[in-house]
Amino acid sequence: MLSYKYTARDPATGEYVKANVEAESELAAAKLIRKEGLVAIDIQLAEKGAKGVGGRFNRVKTKDKVLFSRQLSTLINAGLPLVQSLRSVSEQTTSKPLRIVLAKVIADVEAGSTLSDAMARHPQVFNQVYISLIAAGEASGTLDKALERLAIQQEKDADLASKIRGAMVYPLIVLLVMFGVLGFMLVKVLPQVKELYTSLPGANLPLVTQILLAISSFIIHQWYIVLLILAAMVFFGSRWARTVAGKSFFDRMKMTVKPLGPLFMKMYMARFARTGTTLVASGVPLLQVLQITGNAIDNVHIQDSISRAAEKVKGGKALSDSITGDPNFLELVPNMIRIGEQSGSLEKMLDKTAEYYEKEVDDEVKAISTIIEPILMVVLGVVAFIIVAAVLLPIYGLAGQSFVN
Repeated sequence: MLSYKYTARDPATGEYVKANVEAESELAAAKLIRKEGLVAIDIQLAEKGAKGVGGRFNRVKTKDKVLFSRQLSTLINAGLPLVQSLRSVSEQTTSKPLRIVLAKVIADVEAGSTLSDAMARHPQVFNQVYISLIAAGEASGTLDKALERLAIQQEKDADLASKIRGAMVYPLIVLLVMFGVLGFMLVKVLPQVKELYTSLPGANLPLVTQILLAISSFIIHQWYIVLLILAAMVFFGSRWARTVAGKSFFDRMKMTVKPLGPLFMKMYMARFARTGTTLVASGVPLLQVLQITGNAIDNVHIQDSISRAAEKVKGGKALSDSITGDPNFLELVPNMIRIGEQSGSLEKMLDKTAEYYEKEVDDEVKAISTIIEPILMVVLGVVAFIIVAAVLLPIYGLAGQSFVN
C-alpha cells in the first residue's frame, strides 16, 4: 500500500477537503475518494522521497530491477494477467523507490497504456534498452522471454561494472592512506624537527627538509587557500567534465591511457556485443539496435562510430563492413559479426563475442591488479624514504655536530 495526499471537493457543501488515503495506485485512491462522495481534484504520493526517485539516495538498484524482471517473467509465463503480475511483484519488492514507480506503471497500464509506454515515463529507472526490449516482447507475444533476457543483460552489465570498480578500490585505499600519513608528517612531525633545530645556533637544515618544511608551513598557515584551490578544481573540473569537450576528453583518455585503456576498450566491446545480442534476440530491427547500443555504451567516440556505421547500414552496407577498420572497434568484433551475417546466426556470434570480452575483462582486471601492487609499493617506498630522510637527516646532523664538539 502507498500513501496518497489528495485535495477533493464535497459536491453537497462545495467545501474543499485535504486528507490522506492508503491505496495500491493513484487510480485505486481516486476510487476510494469517489466512494466517500467526494470529487478528487489533485492526488499525489505522500511518501517521503516519492519525488526523488532516481536521485542519489532513492535510486533503484540493479539487483532490484533484476529481481523484478525475473519475477515478472515467471508470473507472465505462468499465465497470470499483466496487471495482476505487476501487483504481485510490487507487493514482494523491498525497494521503496521501485514500488513507487511500479504503482504509477500499474495505474497507467490499467488506464489502457502498454507496459513499454508506461515504463518509458520513468527513464530514471527503465533505460532505452529496457523499454525497447519490453516493446519488442509485447509486439511478438514473448514478453516473458524479453524480461528474462533483460535480467541476464542487467546481471552481465553489473558484473562488468563491479569488476572495474574492484580494480580501482585497492589503489585508491593505498593512495588515501599514503596521503593521510604524509599530511600527518607535514603538519605534526616536521614542525617539531624545525623547532628542535632552530634552537641550536649555526644549525643548517638539509635541502629535502627545507622543502618539506616550506610545504608544511604553507599547509598550516594557508590551509584555506589549499581548500579553496581543491574546491575550485573539483567544482570547475566536474562542470567541464559534463560539457561536450570535457566528456570527449575523458572518454578518449579511458580508451587510450595505459594500463586502463585496454581494459575499458574490452569492456565497451563486451557491452556492445551483449546489448546487441539481447536486442537482436528480441527481434528489434538492426538500425534500432545500433541506435540503442550506441546510447548504452556511454562513450561519445564509440557512439559516433556506431552512428556512422548505422548510416552505412541504412545505405545497404553490411554492419561488419561498416565498422571494419574503425579504430574505436577491436578487430575481433567486425570479424565475428561478419561470420554471423554470412551464417545467419548474428545473435549467436554476438553472444560469443560478449562472452569472450567479458572473460578478457576479467583477465585484464587481474593483470592490472598484479601490475599496480608493485608500482604502489615502489611509490610508497619513495615517499617513505623522503619523509624519513627529512626527519632523520637533521638528527644525524645534530649527532655529527655533537661528536665533533
